[in-house]
Order: sequence, then structure tokens, then C-alpha cells
Amino acid sequence: MAAVVAGSKRYSGTVINLAIVGGSGRMGQVMAVGLQAMDDLNVAFLIDPYQPNAVVPAIWAKQLSELDASSIDCVVDFSVPESVVTSANWCGEHHVALVVGTTGLSDEQMNAVKTCSLATGVVMAANFSIGALLSERFGALAAPYFDRVEIIELHHDRKIDAPSGTSLATARAIASARAEAGLDALDDPTTRHTLDGARGATADGGIKIHSVRLPGLTAHQEILFGGPGEGLTIRHDSFERTSFVHGVALAVRNVSSAPGLTLGIDSFLP
Repeated sequence: MAAVVAGSKRYSGTVINLAIVGGSGRMGQVMAVGLQAMDDLNVAFLIDPYQPNAVVPAIWAKQLSELDASSIDCVVDFSVPESVVTSANWCGEHHVALVVGTTGLSDEQMNAVKTCSLATGVVMAANFSIGALLSERFGALAAPYFDRVEIIELHHDRKIDAPSGTSLATARAIASARAEAGLDALDDPTTRHTLDGARGATADGGIKIHSVRLPGLTAHQEILFGGPGEGLTIRHDSFERTSFVHGVALAVRNVSSAPGLTLGIDSFLP
């Protein structure tokens, strides 16, 4: 292991020591700076095959297996699905809490996370933005009052999975709200498709999701409702990755008191 920056931060009271997996990535670097700025959090390790930029006083390790588990309270993983499996296996073995922000996991990879949650607390969320979470809540609230709904999610062109985990979670919430209101799943009224896929992907409840990938974007989503003579659009924009920091901090502070697997951070909000 090598020091990224020498020195440490002094605290009074309880401090949560963190290891960030994917610490050289764009999200990992933003998380490191944002979480380290909080009085009760200490980014002790950055885990990545490539040495990260010196953004916080942390120790660089190529893999979690190089660490003494007793020095870590929680692992935060913003990497790739394959690496999440490694993090889950290590955290489960050593009973270290895990917060996952990586999306696009296969069923097999999710099983590794679920197995980990049998031994320690795990929080997994498609989006840690408080605004995105509220947007999902508002969408579920509006769902019973409109005839139709579709979702457009827009992300930077380096995002490898589509549709986004956030849009899938939003569709599930809206579909559930419609079902509870006694509404049927949606049928696509379009019967002729000049180009295959023009109507997007079909998620829970027949809700259509359209994915956009463009340079210059960060993370954005529109929920479009339509009814007789009116429409309602709920839009959320994350202009910078710093928008996810406070949600991750909320998860880190609560994961140890939330046994098992917690999907999303909604239960941690008042």
C-alpha cells in the first residue's frame, strides 16, 4: 500500500472510517472529497488498481484484501459490477458494512450482495441524490391521477448500462402506486413501428423508458404524465456528481443500524 497524501484528520466523537472502492474513478474521487469534508466521516483508504489523484489524506490499496478489516467501518463501492462482487465477498467475510452505488448488476452479481447482507448491513441504491429520491416520491404520488406515463433518462456517454437504475426504480414505484390504485398495466397504443425500438424499453407496469447518452450530460430524468387536456412533467437534474454525496453520507451513517439488505435510502429520510 502507498500513501496518497500524508497526514490525517483529527476528530472529536465517533468517526466512521471508510474505504472507497473505485477511488480513482470520477465518482470515487468526488465521493472522497465530499465525504472527507464531513466531520464524522474519514476516508481512510482509496481502493483501485490505478493510483488515484491525491485528493484526500488516504492510503491507496489495489484491493480490499490488502487491508486490515478492523480499520474499516464501511466500504463504499462506486466501481463496476464485477468489483462489487469482490467487495461483497470481502465485507461479508469480515462483517464490514457495505454501501453500493454501482448499477447494472446481473442476477448472479446481486446474489453476492444478498449473501453479504446475511453477515453485515448493506445499502444499495440506484441514485443517492436527495432530489432524485423526491422526484421518485412525487412520481408515485401523481401516478394514480393520470392515464399514461413515460420516463426519459439522460446520462453522460460513458455510462455503460441502460436504462439507468434510477429510471427502473422510478418505474417500479409508479407501477406499484398504479396497481394499489386499481389501475391496469399500461398497453402501448402504437401498433406500427417504422424503426424497432423507437418506443423505448418496457419496464414494470408497461411503463416506457427512453435512454439518452450524450457528452456534456451528468444524470437527468423526466417523468412525463398525460391525461385529458393536460400533462405533468417531473424533472430532476444532477449537474455535478457532488449531488450524490449527501445521500451516500446518509447511507453510511445508517447502514450499521439497518441489518440485512436495504434498497434505496428512502427509509433513512424523515
